[in-house]
Amino acid sequence: MSVIQAGRESRAEGGRGDRGDNGGGSPRLQHCAQPPGGIGSRTRDGRHQQQQKHHGGSMLKQPSHNEPADVVRRALDFKSQGTQCYKDKKYREAIGKYHRALLEIKGLCRMLGDPDASSKSPSSLLPTISKSSTLTDEQKGAMENAELECYNSLAACLLQMELVNYERVKEYCLKVLHKEGKNFKALYRSGVAYYHLGDFQKALYYLKESHKQEPSDTNVIRYIQLTEMKIRRNAQREKKEAT
Repeated sequence: MSVIQAGRESRAEGGRGDRGDNGGGSPRLQHCAQPPGGIGSRTRDGRHQQQQKHHGGSMLKQPSHNEPADVVRRALDFKSQGTQCYKDKKYREAIGKYHRALLEIKGLCRMLGDPDASSKSPSSLLPTISKSSTLTDEQKGAMENAELECYNSLAACLLQMELVNYERVKEYCLKVLHKEGKNFKALYRSGVAYYHLGDFQKALYYLKESHKQEPSDTNVIRYIQLTEMKIRRNAQREKKEAT
């Protein structure tokens, strides 16, 4: 065998050896080494985009958080957080939570078709909720109770502050009484507010109404006594001034 022939046979055997090592292995390596933008990838991306277009882009839609049921849940969550803050004596934080709950309820009324909900009192808001066909009876009841509880609790928080805004306490309590005229807490706190605002006749009226609900409540009895004392003193002063 000549040197030339030996060289040819050696190269031929080397070529067969390379193909045998690949045995399908080398093509797989080459396939994996293709860049992401290769032909196969572009084909799959094209099909994926076509599917998205075919379904109207539904895969890109985000879940809605503004359904009536979601608003109800958020309102109740804020109210519960406010109650916990009140128990923890974090009265300013509680006030913020109760206001957030009321904002959610007003937003719910706008969602249900009342564009002027933000400027309305509870007596106007609650019918909007009660007449809704979107909410269940349970949700309607929960929202109506939550709104009254928020106003009642706001009055309670304000009475715990170092500087009490009695005018605002009175306002919140009257909102509750407009809907629930025999609400004991609202009656009592209205009486307290009127007492500190100097309107003793109205204070005595609300205190006596609350006393009808809870005859043994010592706080009510004490404020009735204080109010009657103020009324007697004012009457004596007016009598002296008249003479």
